[in-house]
Amino acid sequence: MPGISNQPKTTRRLLAGVSAFALAAVLGASASNTWPVAPARASTAAEIAPVQGGPDFADLVARVRPAVVSVRVKIRQHADPTAFRGQSPKDDGNNPFQDNPFNKFFKRFGQGQGDNGTQGNNSDSGPLAHAEGSGFFVSSEGYIVTNNHVVNGAMNVQVILDSGKTLPAKIIGTDPKTDLAVIKVDGANFPFVHLASSEPRVGEWVLAMGNPFGLGGTVTAGIVSAEGRDIGSGPYDNYIQIDAPVNKGNSGGPTFNLKGEVIGVNTAIFSPSGGSVGVAFDVPAITVASIIPQLEANGKIDRAWLGVQIQPVTADIADSMGLPSAKGALIAEPQDGSPGAKAGLKAGDVITAVNGNEVPDARDLAVKIGGMKPGSIAKLTVIRDGKTDTIDVTLGQLSDGKVQKAAIDHNGSGGDKLGSLGLEVMPATSVHGAGSLGVAVTSVDQSGKGADLGFAIGDVILKVGDKSVSNTADLKTAMKDEKASGKKTALFLVKRNNEQRFVAVPVAVS
Repeated sequence: MPGISNQPKTTRRLLAGVSAFALAAVLGASASNTWPVAPARASTAAEIAPVQGGPDFADLVARVRPAVVSVRVKIRQHADPTAFRGQSPKDDGNNPFQDNPFNKFFKRFGQGQGDNGTQGNNSDSGPLAHAEGSGFFVSSEGYIVTNNHVVNGAMNVQVILDSGKTLPAKIIGTDPKTDLAVIKVDGANFPFVHLASSEPRVGEWVLAMGNPFGLGGTVTAGIVSAEGRDIGSGPYDNYIQIDAPVNKGNSGGPTFNLKGEVIGVNTAIFSPSGGSVGVAFDVPAITVASIIPQLEANGKIDRAWLGVQIQPVTADIADSMGLPSAKGALIAEPQDGSPGAKAGLKAGDVITAVNGNEVPDARDLAVKIGGMKPGSIAKLTVIRDGKTDTIDVTLGQLSDGKVQKAAIDHNGSGGDKLGSLGLEVMPATSVHGAGSLGVAVTSVDQSGKGADLGFAIGDVILKVGDKSVSNTADLKTAMKDEKASGKKTALFLVKRNNEQRFVAVPVAVS
């Protein structure tokens, strides 16, 4: 729960649990209620004159401070006596960070008890608690941007202005997938911010302003450390990394460039210690600009749906498929009845472009499709069997429902050995729950190459190259054929928990 002390050591959502952060924003000059984006302009001479070897931010801070707010929420604490003592929650399949190698450092505050520390259900049991985050005005009519995890599950929301005045606020819309939300206070002529119209450059000076630990109106400075960071929080991760110190309570507040434009919304930190170590993550302004108008208008985001399971194209996969480079998104499996399946997409297809725009990796495809409207047509450039083609797909609408995954029951022993791969396999038909197709992995030697490649007990090998396999002999023959054809790696199509993926296996270890 945000605001309660002794939080676990993690990368955290930046919600303060006892008091909040109010991050600063740029004052707008327009009274329009459309979401303001600063017009693109060419780089000019430094707008902040260097003082004693560094920039002077005082004028900028004075100019933007009135648009910054603190967001105070009232929530119901969960009755679990361990929930607020900094103990790590159990991974229950809902933790977006659980597959990240830095899982213990990458979690929302109160992960597992709802985005802002609740269980996400506002039950009548348990004591009430207050938590605070940050936000900033994006229109003169009182629309405010913050994080979804700041207001999720809130029973009551208030906004504290820079002047100290407190106003009631209502939630207009939320988007958990990008962790953005819009709230509104009644009134007019509020100072508001402009978003940067272009991405910041790595090394550029930035300012983060907010209310860390309830200290109010705090300003920190740093630089853009990196772009395009994926911290494992969702399919649309594309964070800006900054080293300006931010802490609990900065959630939902803006980070500025020296022009006074918002380049991102502070959302998470990497924190082995529980406090700032100079690694923070912002939702980019370009993402905010596409999400907020929809939240203002509809209260939610309607995302397009392609309906295919995808994975990255690694160098080994590219080699085994004869691709010129390790780029694009590899389709592991189209979902039955999905727009992609109806359009003819197949497992093994590599999507390299959408509407003529290059797709460098699987994450970029998810972002591109997610940014389109349901019902629109996506022209996909696809490589299939070494040939490039264009397939038009009429996109569906993404549902928030979760797909249930079936587990495979197995005894963990027995089967034929696969050489230095360190795997033992049996026909799937002889392993309960493995299905009627393929070869099931019944044992994995953790010192073997198979373990290094990610194979696990219960995996089912469906194909090697373009050949289906149903027993060990089929699998070994297919591997020999791949080796004889001059390939260095063979592409295994592997099913795990009803999901398919490709694994590039060196033919030398077969």
